[in-house]
Amino acid sequence: MSWLVLILSGICESVWAIALDRSEGFSRIIPTVVFAIGLAASMGGLAFAMKHIPIGTSYAIWVGIGAAITAVYGMVSGEETVSLMRVLLIGGLVACVIGLKLID
Repeated sequence: MSWLVLILSGICESVWAIALDRSEGFSRIIPTVVFAIGLAASMGGLAFAMKHIPIGTSYAIWVGIGAAITAVYGMVSGEETVSLMRVLLIGGLVACVIGLKLID
């Protein structure tokens, strides 16, 4: 259960990061609300997962999932360039997250 919550929290991290960008400095209400909800869900889930999964592992997986999804979103939306090197590095990040799960 803790692993599922941690994965969902990592997804929520990307939600709040994207919403923060879309909020334009908290001047747009809907992205600001999405940011606040995503942040609360992400932090709450991370806190729950850290009760059962070591802090270093939890944090690394949480950040890795959020960073990978946010970077892919940036490329898919056209806000970031797509390059082979970027895709390979994000793939490496995902592989490291999977590796941390496998050894814990």
